[in-house]
Amino acid sequence: MTVSDKIRILCIRRGITMRELALRMGMSPQNFSGKLKRESFSYQELEAMAKAADCQFRLEFVLPDGDVV
Repeated sequence: MTVSDKIRILCIRRGITMRELALRMGMSPQNFSGKLKRESFSYQELEAMAKAADCQFRLEFVLPDGDVV
C-alpha cells in the first residue's frame, strides 16, 4: 500500500476531505494533490498531517525478532 493510499484511507476514516486536510496543514489543495501524485511528502509533512487529522504518525522498522527500530 502506498503512502497516498494510506492518506486517502486516513481522510475517509477521519471523515475529512483531502482538501480540508491540505488546508489544515497550511498547504494549498493543488500543492497537496501534486505531492500525493508524486508520493513526495516529507517526514515532517506526514507528522503535520497526523496532527491536522488529530491522530498519531509512527514510522518504524520491525525486525524479525520483533524488536522495533
